[in-house]
Amino acid sequence: MKYILKAAAFTALCAAGAFALEGYQPPKGPAPKLPDGHVDFSGIWQRPYTADVTRDGGPDLKGAGELPFTEAGLKDWKSYDPANGDYTGQCLPFGLIRSMNAPYPMQIMQNDKFFSILHEQSTWFHVVRLNGQHPKNVEPTWFGDSVGKWDGDTLVIDTIGFNGKTRLDTIGHPHSDQMHVVERWSRPDLGHINWELTVDDPKTFTRPWKNTRVFTLRNDWNLIEYSCEENNKDYTAGHIKGVQ
Repeated sequence: MKYILKAAAFTALCAAGAFALEGYQPPKGPAPKLPDGHVDFSGIWQRPYTADVTRDGGPDLKGAGELPFTEAGLKDWKSYDPANGDYTGQCLPFGLIRSMNAPYPMQIMQNDKFFSILHEQSTWFHVVRLNGQHPKNVEPTWFGDSVGKWDGDTLVIDTIGFNGKTRLDTIGHPHSDQMHVVERWSRPDLGHINWELTVDDPKTFTRPWKNTRVFTLRNDWNLIEYSCEENNKDYTAGHIKGVQ
């Protein structure tokens, strides 16, 4: 409960502070295109901090209800206590969805072969192969294996091959190594991205479920260096515990 309250407090801080849109107007105009005619998502983007994925669309929107857990998924969720160790305390990767739910900026770099996200958080990156195929034997990783294809002006990204060691959000909603993620990216105008997430994980959930977000172009921002070190004082001083 204390952890949830802290997450809620941080959400309010982000909404009222450095991550707020107050006073900023995104540029207007049509969505840019690459030479091949596809939408160009390049730029630095601000996302709504979503500490709890049941609050679909971001922290300021009404809760979407609890997730459709399987018996195993519900047991994992109810038994989770960050006081007993959260992997982020050891500077391990957030994973795909928790990274997308984080409040830190991201930069997209794109051409006709790759769609790449540079996360300011811990300087992680994630590369999507466009018009590619998943390998037959996917090696499990923190961010999974992602391929993308175009559906008109919408980029559809399919990701599998998760190692199951991450959480979906700050408050710790679980998933398994069987998670399958589909993202739909569209850019209705110059200043915004519409993002739709579908999570399918038969070990953890009884059915697929969705989240949506709107990202805002920040031409006034640059990514800054973010380094999470092994010399994490909270970890070494015992304020937080590593995963045992």
